[in-house]
Amino acid sequence: MNLEELRTQIDEVDGALVELFEKRMDISAQIAEYKRENGLPIFQSAREREKLAAISKMANKEEMQRYLRVLYSLLFELSRTYQGALYRSDTELYKTIRAAMDSTSKVFPKQAAVACQGVEGAYAQLACERLFSAPSIQFFRNFDGIFSAIEAGLCRYGILPIENSTAGSVRQVYDRMLEHHFYIVRSVRLKIDHCLLAKPGTTEIHEIFSHEQAISQCAAFLKSLGKDVRVTCCENTAAAAQKVALSDRTDVAALSSRQCAELYGLQCLRYAVQDKGNNHTRFLCISKTPEIYPGADRTSIRLVLAHKPGSLYRVLARLYALDINLLKLESRPMPDRDFEFQFYLDLETSVYSEEFAQLMCELSGICEEFTYLGSYSEVV
Repeated sequence: MNLEELRTQIDEVDGALVELFEKRMDISAQIAEYKRENGLPIFQSAREREKLAAISKMANKEEMQRYLRVLYSLLFELSRTYQGALYRSDTELYKTIRAAMDSTSKVFPKQAAVACQGVEGAYAQLACERLFSAPSIQFFRNFDGIFSAIEAGLCRYGILPIENSTAGSVRQVYDRMLEHHFYIVRSVRLKIDHCLLAKPGTTEIHEIFSHEQAISQCAAFLKSLGKDVRVTCCENTAAAAQKVALSDRTDVAALSSRQCAELYGLQCLRYAVQDKGNNHTRFLCISKTPEIYPGADRTSIRLVLAHKPGSLYRVLARLYALDINLLKLESRPMPDRDFEFQFYLDLETSVYSEEFAQLMCELSGICEEFTYLGSYSEVV
């Protein structure tokens, strides 16, 4: 039998499968109607577990059993998604999201009180100025200060770094997300060029100050300086530049921005010393209440899943079934739990789509904990 004949057979099998698939989905819709009328949940884990075991036994070839389990796990997910679309009931969360969409201004504000970490010249300030044309900036020593300023109403917005293209996620921010209540309203990507700054006339350097993220992003450059140069962490890169400017020493330098050189009267000894030229940091703009501006096509969520096989798969399969793109998946340890994790997801989908609405209404049913962190657009 040649290739064309084999492909013809495949086409015939596919035709039969499509017909049976549509028949199965029609029956699923009838089952969903029965469940709705009788107050039964769409997802019934015991039934699916029994069904998977029975289907595995149907295989004539033992090697096909695991493939059947994968196929039917996805088929079950598609059935649940279809049932959910037919008989979706808006949750309190989605009603809150809809209310935010209706009440938020159609234009992102140009002026606002904004909390930033660090001192004058910090990269957070530069990110803030990309988002707001005339912000009133208040600086705080650490990330907790920003969250607290938002929660207390001292500032309407706060700016937080969340990830860097070279050094990865800012773990301190992720770890503090669990402790505070906030919503993401916008994000911005900022090109980061770290420069080696020192007092004018400095010829020999024995110590360099900077933030740990900048130190990580410039690891190769710092290594090239040799073991005689000490590297010391500061709360941020602007504070490092300020520290050098105020120091009595003439053998210290900072990894900071070119703007800080001008701001603190320092000399730029080396430009753009980061390991990768395409070095960007994403910053989040957060608020106390949800604000969803027109064009929002990103959504961030936090999930805690059951500590058992297949829990994460069920979430990812639901995204696949709804054709929602996963932009990022970050896992962080759960406090007071041994080797259990929470997951942060960034999703690409319009807040106006039916798929988004369905996902927001269904996630709480397949997770131990589900936290909506906001829907927004990103400035690049």
